[in-house]
Amino acid sequence: MHRGVELTAFLVNESRARQPDLAEDPLAAAWIPDSDRPAVRALWDEFADVVYPHDDLVVSLRGRYIMDTLAAALRKDPDTVLVVCGAGFSSYPWLLPFKVALEVDLPDMIEAKQRRVAKLVASGVLPERDVRHLPVDLGSRAGRDELSSLVRELADGRPVAYVAEGLVFYLSPEAARAVVGLGAAFDSCAVTAVSYWPAAAAGSQVLADQRDWFRSRSVPEEAAYLTHDELTSLLGTEIEDRGPEDLQRRYLDQVIVPESDLIPEYVAVSWNVPEEAGAAG
Repeated sequence: MHRGVELTAFLVNESRARQPDLAEDPLAAAWIPDSDRPAVRALWDEFADVVYPHDDLVVSLRGRYIMDTLAAALRKDPDTVLVVCGAGFSSYPWLLPFKVALEVDLPDMIEAKQRRVAKLVASGVLPERDVRHLPVDLGSRAGRDELSSLVRELADGRPVAYVAEGLVFYLSPEAARAVVGLGAAFDSCAVTAVSYWPAAAAGSQVLADQRDWFRSRSVPEEAAYLTHDELTSLLGTEIEDRGPEDLQRRYLDQVIVPESDLIPEYVAVSWNVPEEAGAAG
């Protein structure tokens, strides 16, 4: 089992598998190989003991909101091209009928994803999809330029739905801001969805515990925080900005766990289409 940043991908899938009705991701558990499943569950339990026991709630809410946003983009235009940065073992291209999708992550992660996709398609668990993979470090300008060039070629004028999930807070502040604004370089970006840590939560004890836990597993020391105003400026339009309490109200009709007890991961969504066509959900 991986011990670096790729490790978080297994935790995300385990979290979503523990909240199937909320996450609406029936493929979440399938990405974890049977041989790794006991170790992943044990690792999740360790994370729950050391950091907090609500990762299943926050990660499921995040994924559900992003998936609703992507579904809205497809309703607007079925030819929308999906681009997911920090893809990990996400299921979006197989849960939603995108004609073409591009998943972007670090080389080791992409290699692992491609191997798993091949096995799950061969066994009939995943449907056939045109999903491309780009192994690249988005912390580098060269990596971002490569991605922008590839997306413009792949989309060829079609609208793009751009997702950067669980990624920007692991980058330097400069790289984080660049990744947030990448969609603008695609020329035909219809919607951007980015998960981030708000600057106001930089002193969160839960977040500090999470950082300590992941640092012991080779996650970079540096962390990036963003503000609502920064995101609005980077994306060039007004944004829908939803935190853990907002998403609990949206999908659970109540706040079960206060934000002070959670990793404060927010999701910002920016539409470059008329408002009536872009309202998610």
